[in-house]
Amino acid sequence: VGSAFRVRLRMFPTLVNNTSIDWFTEWPQEALKEVAMKFLTSLEDIEGGDEMKSNVADCFVVVHTSVGAASLRMKDDLRRSNYVTPTNYLELVAGYIKILEDKRNELGDQCDKLQGGLSKLEETKVSVQKMSEDLEQARVALQKAEADCDSLLTIITSEKRQADEKKTQVEADKVKIAREKEVATAIASEAQADLDKAMPELDAAQEALKTLKKADIDEIKAYKTPPEQIQTVLGAVQTVLKKPPTWDEAKKSMGDSNFLAGLMEYNKELLTDALLNKIGKYTAMPKFKPEIVGQVSNAARGLCMWCIAMHRFGLVQKEVMPKKMKLDKTREELARKEKMLAAAEEELRKTTEKVEALEKQTEEKLAEKQKLQEDAEATENKLKRAEEIVGGLGGEKDRWSESIKKYEAAILNLTGDSLLASAFVSYAGPFNSEYRQDLVNVTWMKEVRKLQIPVTRSFTANEFLAEPTEIRDWQLQGLPGDDFSVENGVLVNRGQRWPLMIDPQNQANKWIKNMEKSRGLKVLDLKMPDFLRSIEHAVQLGTPILMQDVLEEMDPSLDPILSKAVMKQGSRLVMKIGDNTVDYNENFRFYLTTKLANPHYSPEVCTKALVINFAVREDGLEDQLLKIVVRKEKAELEEQKDELVLNTAAAKKKTKELEDEILKILANSDETLLEDVNLVTTLKTSKETSIAIQKQLKDAEVTEEKINVAREAYRPCAKRAAILFFVLSDLGSIDTMYQFSLDSYVTLFTLSINKSSENIRTDSVQNRVKTLNDWHTLAVYNNTCRGLFEKHKLLFSFHMCARILQAKGELNTDEYCFLLKGGQVFDKEAQAPNPCPHWLSEKGWDNVYEADKLLAFHGISASFEQGPSQWHEVYLSPNPEDAVLPGDWNMKFDDLQRMIMIRCIRPDRVIFMVTRFIELHMDRKFVEPPSFNLQEIYDDSNPFQPLIFVLCPGVDPTTQLQALADKLGRNLKSLALGQGQAPLATRLMAEQAKTGGWVFLANCHLMLSWLPKLEKLIDDLPAQKPHDNFRIWLSSTPHEKFPIAILQQGIKMTTEPPTGLKSNLIRLYNLMTDQRFNHPKYPELYRPLLFSLCFYHSVLLERRKFGALGMAIPYDFNDSDWEVSENILQLYLDEMPDGSTASIPWDTIKYLIAEASYGGRVTDDWDRRTLGVYAAQYFHPDCVTISSHKLSTHEEYFIPSLDGTMISYKEYIMTLPVIDPPDAFGQHSNADIASQITNSMALLDTLITINSALLRAASVGGGGGGGGGGPGNGTRRF
Repeated sequence: VGSAFRVRLRMFPTLVNNTSIDWFTEWPQEALKEVAMKFLTSLEDIEGGDEMKSNVADCFVVVHTSVGAASLRMKDDLRRSNYVTPTNYLELVAGYIKILEDKRNELGDQCDKLQGGLSKLEETKVSVQKMSEDLEQARVALQKAEADCDSLLTIITSEKRQADEKKTQVEADKVKIAREKEVATAIASEAQADLDKAMPELDAAQEALKTLKKADIDEIKAYKTPPEQIQTVLGAVQTVLKKPPTWDEAKKSMGDSNFLAGLMEYNKELLTDALLNKIGKYTAMPKFKPEIVGQVSNAARGLCMWCIAMHRFGLVQKEVMPKKMKLDKTREELARKEKMLAAAEEELRKTTEKVEALEKQTEEKLAEKQKLQEDAEATENKLKRAEEIVGGLGGEKDRWSESIKKYEAAILNLTGDSLLASAFVSYAGPFNSEYRQDLVNVTWMKEVRKLQIPVTRSFTANEFLAEPTEIRDWQLQGLPGDDFSVENGVLVNRGQRWPLMIDPQNQANKWIKNMEKSRGLKVLDLKMPDFLRSIEHAVQLGTPILMQDVLEEMDPSLDPILSKAVMKQGSRLVMKIGDNTVDYNENFRFYLTTKLANPHYSPEVCTKALVINFAVREDGLEDQLLKIVVRKEKAELEEQKDELVLNTAAAKKKTKELEDEILKILANSDETLLEDVNLVTTLKTSKETSIAIQKQLKDAEVTEEKINVAREAYRPCAKRAAILFFVLSDLGSIDTMYQFSLDSYVTLFTLSINKSSENIRTDSVQNRVKTLNDWHTLAVYNNTCRGLFEKHKLLFSFHMCARILQAKGELNTDEYCFLLKGGQVFDKEAQAPNPCPHWLSEKGWDNVYEADKLLAFHGISASFEQGPSQWHEVYLSPNPEDAVLPGDWNMKFDDLQRMIMIRCIRPDRVIFMVTRFIELHMDRKFVEPPSFNLQEIYDDSNPFQPLIFVLCPGVDPTTQLQALADKLGRNLKSLALGQGQAPLATRLMAEQAKTGGWVFLANCHLMLSWLPKLEKLIDDLPAQKPHDNFRIWLSSTPHEKFPIAILQQGIKMTTEPPTGLKSNLIRLYNLMTDQRFNHPKYPELYRPLLFSLCFYHSVLLERRKFGALGMAIPYDFNDSDWEVSENILQLYLDEMPDGSTASIPWDTIKYLIAEASYGGRVTDDWDRRTLGVYAAQYFHPDCVTISSHKLSTHEEYFIPSLDGTMISYKEYIMTLPVIDPPDAFGQHSNADIASQITNSMALLDTLITINSALLRAASVGGGGGGGGGGPGNGTRRF
């Protein structure tokens, strides 16, 4: 674009000869509207229909064109470039549609949630009345159920008592009968035991009988005369049978067919005692044995066994019978009692069944009562919950209603709000706060209202696009709290393109690192050899990337990422990076930052990336510095403040979460609220938490107010420090080497806090604030001046003074602007003629005429017309700044107004007025720059900071640096950079970092291409942990491509000789070592002549300011000329045979110094003659013989003493004037008018460059201005 394209065409002329160059102009407004309408056709539910769409499209056109105009205006005012392309316009339209739909959904959801919550509350209120009636009915039913239950309980109690008595009796009878059963059982057991004794024989007899057959009986019966044993047995059988014991009767009995069956079934009850006695006679017979009888007959044997068994059984039965009778009686009684017991048990059963029936009935009644009780309790609980819900959500209801109204209004205004938001996101990034406010609140808002598009009157992008909780999180993560920074945070997180942040103060870097730390942020820069591989991994894993320190030209390999060139392969999202195609993770984020304060990016970059101006604002920096000073001065206050901020943020976040949870429960609840215990619990917790939070917030407000009151006492310190930093930032517009980092400035501010408290004790906060302000202001001045060129040191002091006064409201802006730019008459015909044309120039009269328009200068032009002679006297005065002004102007004018007056008629004296103004409002120290002291600079440095010599023609700092290294015992390795020296420089840095030596890389401007690598080496120093004594020294001439990071991180020193005899003298004496000064052979001769030599060197340097009146040709005399001359002087004095004046070779010394050492540079004869005249005056016998020998006609310049100390010489030099009079050089008092005018105009022109924004604001605000030095109507903030 522009010069780059033109240069390329010149390099390759065939492009012009063999191609057809088409110049595509910007899109016309008709095309812009047509494109917008095509996009807007997809919006079907926009309020106002097609007419509203047409209005929105018209507004899009105005937005796009207004941004282009604002970019041109910014280019003219701030020299900042911004390109507006059709891509931005397409993003605006597409972004509008997306924001509109998203906001509709978001606000609609919020409204629905709140409406649902309110409807649930209304349902609850209706249910409460019905439940109150139900509760009364339930209470009546409950009372009746209680009465029924009581009646039943009385009956049950009586019946149960009777049943219990019967049960007790039955149980007692059961026990008694059981005992009797036990007795009977014992008797039966005893009788049975006795019977069991006879039973074996009886059983054996029975078995024997079973073996007998009828044939056996017939065999016995066949005996006519049976054997005795048989006859005896049968007689015993007949006796048992109670029959005659005769054989015949026996035969008759045996003849019975049932004889054996009868024996088997014999009734043993018939065995009486008499019968047993009879039988016993038989059994007692010796031969009545079965084994004896069995010898005769087997049948008789069985019968014998039977008889014996019957006899024995009878005997046993005789013993058992009483027991058996007793047993029978007992059993009979027991049966009777058991019958009675059964009757009693039956009665008890019936009674128990009756009781059980009553109990069952009672249980039913109790269950009914319990159900009624539970229903009543549930109803009461519901009523309680209703009270809790209504009470808990009562306050919410009003707030929700208001929120619904707000959301509904927001929905109605979405058309305009979304338009402004999308325009802000698409276009606002590159602009500063003033331009953004002008675009959004003036240009765009005016057009939106003009086209009758609904819009919120108090619209702000921050409130529309971000939640308060989200903004608080950003601020806790390091984002400054001012509105401009919050807008930048919104742009970073809501922009559709990857953000490219212009971050000269490293604010965005810190914030991004803290914000994305939890997601595993990777910090890269283009100097890393493998940065592309790291990006590939991050794209795949969804890891955020911070690409820091990018320059104006982007690496082409970043194009796919910046363009978001994501492709779809099947179901995968992929991106081609370099030669590799990698999966694209939608969680991937890409941030870019640059330290360039005013980069010029090509339209392609502006289209692909969202350029955001992240430069810190004064109010944001002020808050940051206030935290620092309070943390140092009142650490407990800042800790309380931090804790308060965290607690308040957490409390508000918790409140929001509770509200969202309640709304979620309300929205998802399928049952009535009165039955939702979870809701009541949540609501109760919410209420308690809300009360605690509200109390906490109220307490926090009180505490915060106390803390803020205490903190505000230190705000003047923060305000002054913020002003001073922006003064330093303004210097960057003068020279590219004037770069200052916020981190280094904060370090200096902290150092000022510590040192001021150590060196000065104060008894009040007000005194402490004043002390700190004074200390820090001087520290900033001293630290900055050592890196400024001489021509900018006074400018720096004056700019600093003006900014401080303006912040106090003690500087009239219109008058200050007039001082800078003067007056310009546009209508010459209406201008009155110059009343003093013979001495007042036309430019001077223009200034006077225009100054008359200032409030404090009304009538000044008439004063010139009425009393030109009086003003002529002021004009002719050698010191017009001290002259008495005509009329009452001397009393009316303050210092600034007098300076304006002198500027109009004697611009050559502006420098003197500026110096006096600074001395009056600040201190004399601020017009006397500190002398160059390399030792002090070294003491202020650390191993990680580069020390940078900003070279001037003819000045080489190597000698001073080597002397300091020798003094401190450091190993200095010097290397002049040039082609092929990069590896050696890298190796030297690595070696010296380990050993604690110094590295001096000279002429860095000759290897600009390697300096980014040097920057990387310096950045890596903290990780390498170098030796504490290690230092890296650099030297370079000013160059716009010198890395900003090195300049911001390093300590800059200009090697330019200072301005003025005083400053040059003190600088030369600082170069002298104590050993060299204190050990000459003849100190009474050497020291005065050394002063003469220093004066001689200073006069030759300063004589150049007189232009052709000083030297016909300007010469670059430098320190080497002085060093050679000093060596000559000491050599010849040391070789003198004695210390007399006559022994000094005056002619030789004058020749070698004037003709050889300094004269070697001189090519003009008249200039050579001038050097000789000065040498003859300064190297004269009177210099060593006369005390206080004058070196010029001006009485303040003389040799202070013949044998003074180094300190006495320096003290004398400090008494010399800051601004040298011409006669100090032997010149006429008017000789320096031309140079003074040149210097004055250069000073004012440079201040115009710095204060372009202020001048623009003043021109927009109009003239007028307040009188005096007060704020008035003309005082404005920068």
